[in-house]
Amino acid sequence: MYALTQSINNYFPRSRHLAGLIVVLIGSLFCLWLNTSVNTWTDGRIVGLSSLTLAILIGMVLGNTVYPNLAEHLNVGVAFAKGQILRLAIMFYGFKLTLTQVSSVGLSAVMSDALVLTSTFLLTYWIGTRWLKVDKQTTLLIGSGASICGAAAVIAAEPVVKAEAHKVTIAVATVVVFGTIAMLLYPFLYHLGWLQPWLNAQQYGIYTGSTIHEVAQVVVAGNAVSPEVGDTAVVTKMIRVMMLAPFLLILSFALTKGSSDHGKKTSFMNRVQQVKVPWFAFIFIAIVLLHTWVPMTASFERSMVMLDDVLLTMAMFALGLTTHLGAIKQAGVKPLILGAIMFAWLIVGGGLINIGISLLG
Repeated sequence: MYALTQSINNYFPRSRHLAGLIVVLIGSLFCLWLNTSVNTWTDGRIVGLSSLTLAILIGMVLGNTVYPNLAEHLNVGVAFAKGQILRLAIMFYGFKLTLTQVSSVGLSAVMSDALVLTSTFLLTYWIGTRWLKVDKQTTLLIGSGASICGAAAVIAAEPVVKAEAHKVTIAVATVVVFGTIAMLLYPFLYHLGWLQPWLNAQQYGIYTGSTIHEVAQVVVAGNAVSPEVGDTAVVTKMIRVMMLAPFLLILSFALTKGSSDHGKKTSFMNRVQQVKVPWFAFIFIAIVLLHTWVPMTASFERSMVMLDDVLLTMAMFALGLTTHLGAIKQAGVKPLILGAIMFAWLIVGGGLINIGISLLG
């Protein structure tokens, strides 16, 4: 009980956090405003731009210019935003999904998501560590982002992987670059007629939701065909998001040491006891269930979604502030190559998985 109380207390900011949190909050609100304004100014022609992308980019600019002079006074609050605020954001993500939505797309969407997630992550790990020799942490983060839900999955996996800020930024960059290309490419291929022989409109929505990186990118790619396809794509994508909790639990188990200090193999149960349960991800599932079964007003739901957007943007802005360009340069081009390979796999391999499931159905 004492440990639980301590854990809950850690989510309440102290006075020493306030300066950094205020800066991060102002930065995130500016990014949210800028994202909305750019869409208005360009009449929506700049598609797929998100406040998360803006937050990490603007945060990086400030992090490599102004922020180092203020870091001594702001670091504690910024670290709070990257840690506790991030976990809260993942929890509140549950207000964007209900089990009713999940059931509306059927078992084929769940199967597609599960197979795409598993194959993409395992393939990323094998190619990244064995062939390209990318460091393990970066590989795990890129695999998390490509296989589940983009930047949100990358930053959710960070506490489990225990990666440095620049590695998180590199993984997020692959999501932004290749997810944006996918967002524009999928509707283009569909309207050219290249996908229709294999996938009908409903199946295209499932294909889109099960293989494109970010939720915002899925919204654009799905609605470019029709609102109904957009709904199917988004729900399929949110099922992938729900898989984040068990994924993090399995990842934590896989990263526990398989041998003891004396060189003897650790038993299965001992490894289970070493697993750091990502409670924030399971609270996300609990909120999904709550959102499904407990009646909520539309205004309350909108408020919680808006709060989650602010919290996620804060976490990304804080990440940008603590990312050093020198460390990214040192990582080289290999992570980008890995992201490109997995982008190609999601299009081709993910397409074959979806076609196979549609034929079975």
